[in-house]
Amino acid sequence: MKKLVVIDPEILGGEAVFAGTRVPVKSLFDHIEAGETIEDFLEGFPAVSREQVIALLEESKLHALAGI
Repeated sequence: MKKLVVIDPEILGGEAVFAGTRVPVKSLFDHIEAGETIEDFLEGFPAVSREQVIALLEESKLHALAGI
């Protein structure tokens, strides 16, 4: 699977970002916690694809279900 998240000290001080962007992963979760939709997030961050968001949520789901 293609890398979803990049952590690089040269990009936003090492904050986790969507691969190929400077968009923090935390921004997605902040939007969801605030009751916004994936579409709202994508509208605000066009550098991130819907496929990246879905893949990250699926990966998070797998970790949660596995108790990781």
